[in-house]
Amino acid sequence: MSNSSFPSLRLVVMAKAPLPGYAKTRLIPALGEQGAAFLAEKLLQQTLLEAVMAELGPVELHVAPDCEHPFWRTFALPDGVTLHNQAQGNLGQRLWQAANTHQVAGQGLFLLGTDCPALTASRLQEAAAALTSADAVMYPAKDGGYTLLGLKRLHFRLFEDIRWSTEVVARQTLERLQECGMSCRRLEILHDIDEPEDLQFLPRDWALSQEEN
Repeated sequence: MSNSSFPSLRLVVMAKAPLPGYAKTRLIPALGEQGAAFLAEKLLQQTLLEAVMAELGPVELHVAPDCEHPFWRTFALPDGVTLHNQAQGNLGQRLWQAANTHQVAGQGLFLLGTDCPALTASRLQEAAAALTSADAVMYPAKDGGYTLLGLKRLHFRLFEDIRWSTEVVARQTLERLQECGMSCRRLEILHDIDEPEDLQFLPRDWALSQEEN
């Protein structure tokens, strides 16, 4: 149930199946294929837990390769989380399709991945509060992307001609928001866990698990 002090929101989580050699491949040099997959699954579980705990609205998990993959068929979804297929195409096309599905008039939207353990329930609630006084809200990532994009309304332009997976994603997205006449509240910069040097930003109580795997 949504917390009545926040606007009505859909939380759309984008995720790849945490399989060896498929997820978190840039971490393989530091963790190995199994270790990288283990961390990817832990990040996925943490993201869904925090999204549900935030009590902002329905949580949708949009997955690759598809819902029928053996991993997703056996994955234990937290209560209240629904499973959806990602569209084909580049990240912008996939985000647009996920954002534009089941959209309800007057309902806000959060788009987030599973790479940022610092995206806690309290930070999600902080973003929801910020969205009450702006058209969009963003938690930028240290690497130049963003860990969360919150929107009150949708424009395809926000996902078009973006150099995905580069250091200019957040800047280009802010430019698109301006083009669309949308105000944006930028919140604190957070760290995604993508490269070996990012492992230092994992919660301290995760470190032992990584050494064991």
